[in-house]
Amino acid sequence: MRTIVHIMCTIVRMSLPASARLRRARFAVAALFFTNGALFANLIPRYPQIKADLGLSNAIYGLSVAAFPTGAIAAGLAAGVLVRRFGSATVATAGTLLTAAGVLLAGVAPSVVLFAAVLFLAGAMDAITDVAQNAHGLRVQREYRRSIINSFHAIWSIGAVTGGAMAAAAIALDVPRSLHLSISGALFVLIAFAAHRFCLPGPETTSPGAANPLAASPEAPNPGTVSPGAVASEAARPEAASAGAAGPGFAAGVRAAAGPRIWLIVGALVLIAMGGTLVEDAGNSWAAVYLSGSLNAAAAVAAWGYIALVGAQFAGRLIGDRLVDRFGQRTVARAGGVIVAAGMGLALAVPTVPGTILGFAAAGFGVATLVPAAMHEADELPGLRPGTGLTVVSWLMRLGFLLSPPVVGAVADATSLRAGLLVVPFAGVLVILLAGVLQPRRTQTSTRPQTPATPQNGATPQNGATTQDGVTIQETATAQGTAPTH
Repeated sequence: MRTIVHIMCTIVRMSLPASARLRRARFAVAALFFTNGALFANLIPRYPQIKADLGLSNAIYGLSVAAFPTGAIAAGLAAGVLVRRFGSATVATAGTLLTAAGVLLAGVAPSVVLFAAVLFLAGAMDAITDVAQNAHGLRVQREYRRSIINSFHAIWSIGAVTGGAMAAAAIALDVPRSLHLSISGALFVLIAFAAHRFCLPGPETTSPGAANPLAASPEAPNPGTVSPGAVASEAARPEAASAGAAGPGFAAGVRAAAGPRIWLIVGALVLIAMGGTLVEDAGNSWAAVYLSGSLNAAAAVAAWGYIALVGAQFAGRLIGDRLVDRFGQRTVARAGGVIVAAGMGLALAVPTVPGTILGFAAAGFGVATLVPAAMHEADELPGLRPGTGLTVVSWLMRLGFLLSPPVVGAVADATSLRAGLLVVPFAGVLVILLAGVLQPRRTQTSTRPQTPATPQNGATPQNGATTQDGVTIQETATAQGTAPTH
């Protein structure tokens, strides 16, 4: 735990810190992201036990766990309203409490109907929490006047690894699910409530020149702020896309499309992003089930499939910016596709417990930059109104989260779960084939602190953006539904 705290402090502290008030607010937002990542991660390694206790087939199990992203999508429209009414810090803290309650109830649900229903509600609460914590993170970032949002998403990944490790330890010690999830929930709720007192007070604010970021649903910043190495599990959350799709400018933006070629590119970007979500969902929903069921691994060992995926994904995101700067989006995406296809393909061809854990790690590392890369390219497409391409990609890629669990489950029942998990190397091959639509080199400006740029002749930067310390912050697109994944 001391190591985790040290890593969090290292990520949060940057050169030229702001006032003590802002430093405390930044650490408070980091704590909210950490708890959000850790809460649900405590439940995921328990899935094989829940599946066995409820006597679920692979197909029914897949449909049940799909309730979580379904709830997240359904709650997207409510998030912005709640943030405007009660404030982002309060909504994030209350959402953490309700998410913890949902995770606990899902862990002890006595029937599949209640299990799916509680997962739906937990997904809804998690989505609202995610929107609110990102909104407050953007408030802090605006006062810092430089990009700091990536550090929050990195800490979310640390929380996910921590939660998975806690679950693995609880399983190894034979701690009952009810006790384990009660303790973890209470711990992270206390952290969230402690962090709330250090969040920024007052109403939500917007930056100069930006459209109201709460007009639809505040979320993670758009690719002008989130670099291609940003955390894709948070960038892949479904709730903001649903809110953005309902934004007032969305229909007009779609009508302003440049032509069929642009929409072919958008389609390719959607498939690239879906490749990332398919791999993430395979780790979330099926890694522990496959290791414990098909490969007969102990439950505590099976939990490491998920831990390996999110841990390697975190590592990939830490170095992703530098890789993209040096080699370009296209090359990094293709290399990632090769790593996914080769790593998981080999693990499925020669099924062993250590090899499968390493295969999930390779898959997580390979998809680390895919979703932010696809969202960045969509936001840069010519001929579309600001945020339109980004919203379309954000919305349609949720199909990966929604369709993957039941499809893999149905294939597993018809043949085997090993065959169902072929979706992972397939996603890698898909990315290799489609990566040509990505930029060969990075085009966005550096995120190193500089003197704030001033537009010439009083012009407003494109897409309603403001420039802060050399970073283009396109908050109009944020309002249109840029998303975490999470």
